[in-house]
Amino acid sequence: MDTPARTGPAGRPATSARTGCVGLLLALAGSAVALLAWAPLARVNIHGGLESEHRDLSVLYLDLPLIALGGALVPLAVWLLALRVGRRPLLAAVAAAGALALGVWGLTSWWEPYQRPEFATVESGG
Repeated sequence: MDTPARTGPAGRPATSARTGCVGLLLALAGSAVALLAWAPLARVNIHGGLESEHRDLSVLYLDLPLIALGGALVPLAVWLLALRVGRRPLLAAVAAAGALALGVWGLTSWWEPYQRPEFATVESGG
């Protein structure tokens, strides 16, 4: 007795819906991991240091969305590319996790929030 193949919405196999959900979960996890790695670096600009003199809230409206978007798009793009080339979901997940790890490493080693000098330089007129 032959059993018919299970199909998801729009006549696609049910496994394609599952791999699509895994891709979205990778994007969500990538965004969360990138933000959690970025937050301690940006803490100085949000709190402002001594007496809040060095407060720079541009990290919240400029850097925060870019970090979240990059953290979501990098693993998702690698996931889709690896699925397109290799057609193996496990290999694609490993490649996406590796790309996320490299992205977080690059973020924590190269991105540095702007910090004003603590003391202004005074030129002597003598």
